[in-house]
Amino acid sequence: MPKMIFVNLPVKDVAASTAFYEAIGFTRDARFSNEVASAMTWSDTITLMILGHDFYATFIPHKTIADSAKVNEVLLCLSFDSREAVDAITQQAGAAGGKADVRPLQDMGFMYGRSFEDPDGHIFEPMFMDMEAAMAAFPEGPAHEPA
Repeated sequence: MPKMIFVNLPVKDVAASTAFYEAIGFTRDARFSNEVASAMTWSDTITLMILGHDFYATFIPHKTIADSAKVNEVLLCLSFDSREAVDAITQQAGAAGGKADVRPLQDMGFMYGRSFEDPDGHIFEPMFMDMEAAMAAFPEGPAHEPA
């Protein structure tokens, strides 16, 4: 079995969040979805579990759910094959009820990134990286960048 990641996100409205993620290219896996949760597939190894607040709370009874419109705990980076694909998902997110470009665009030549928030305020950073150009820019890795 390949290593997989399931990112669990609390949302206020499962149906609305499911529609948002479908609009930006995720696929709902009906086998693991119902009225309190939607499994939204990004790739063969990455799935977002969109969980209604009441259901999400059953996993963390000793903590409260953060209001992601006010505080942030994680930035979720999604990789793409081109700058155009980064631009497309960012525009789709804004059109589907999210907020596009919540951070300034980043263009380092070898890496290009934008950002968006889903309707609940979770922040995503779509990015494209030209690995060949990145390796040429940092042959020893970014930690060895000249001062």
